[in-house]
Amino acid sequence: MLYKSLEFKNIVGQKVKIIEIPVLEKNNRYHFMIQVRLQVFISTIYNKPEQKSCYSFYDYLKRKMKWSDFIDLFSIQEFSNNA
Repeated sequence: MLYKSLEFKNIVGQKVKIIEIPVLEKNNRYHFMIQVRLQVFISTIYNKPEQKSCYSFYDYLKRKMKWSDFIDLFSIQEFSNNA
């Protein structure tokens, strides 16, 4: 599976990194949901200064998505990368 990461500064200027963001094709049925979840995750981190400077989007999705969708998303990605 292909992942990307994102770095930005939060509201107080602290450098924050989000890792393990899955890269999906535009026609993937989870593409829109992942984009929306990422925006919500970024805005939450941006507005709340924390001591933590690195976050895993994969772990966030594991907590926020329905388990069946989470398994489906990552099994689809693994299958398409092996083909």
